[in-house]
Amino acid sequence: MAHIDYYFATLSPYTYLAGKRFEDVAQKHGASVTYKPLDVIALFGRTGGTPPKDRHPNRIEYRAQELVRQAKKHDLPFNLKPAHWPTNAAPSSYAIIAAQSAGGGDLGALVHSVLRAVWAEDRDIAQDDVVKACLSEAGFDPGLADSGLLSGAETYAANLEEAVNAGVFGAPFYIVDGDQRFWGQDKIEDLDAHLAGRL
Repeated sequence: MAHIDYYFATLSPYTYLAGKRFEDVAQKHGASVTYKPLDVIALFGRTGGTPPKDRHPNRIEYRAQELVRQAKKHDLPFNLKPAHWPTNAAPSSYAIIAAQSAGGGDLGALVHSVLRAVWAEDRDIAQDDVVKACLSEAGFDPGLADSGLLSGAETYAANLEEAVNAGVFGAPFYIVDGDQRFWGQDKIEDLDAHLAGRL
């Protein structure tokens, strides 16, 4: 059975655009998944990337068009200029880390709920009540938002180091069995083909 390390950021529009397609593919192939939220801006700094606000206008304009197109393609509600972006991604990331440890809910649904809060619902995922609502919606104890904060911070930092060492440079990023790398929500079909033995 394949194992996938899933590196993502709770503020990433491209992670949002993945929707639940990644989880569907992993489930289809019986692959296990470790969710690894990280600070994508810090990742850019470590791997030669440029934060969106610092990019050339040509890139900024293309990104704006492409995000809207991809949202339509996948039938996802999308706000190109959300009210609370950027915001502090740490609280939502720590909650996902705590939920993964605790179990009992749907981790993929939690991740999507957090991202939907940013990109479709204009909610601030730095706020405790928003994080707790996302946990509840995905079947987790909302109290996880208040527990294991030190452990969450340590894991969040460790995820960044692991990502850099594993060859990750953006989000979402999927690594199968520590070797095969797939970057971007537009590579989920390739990931599917790889898990099926076609790529």
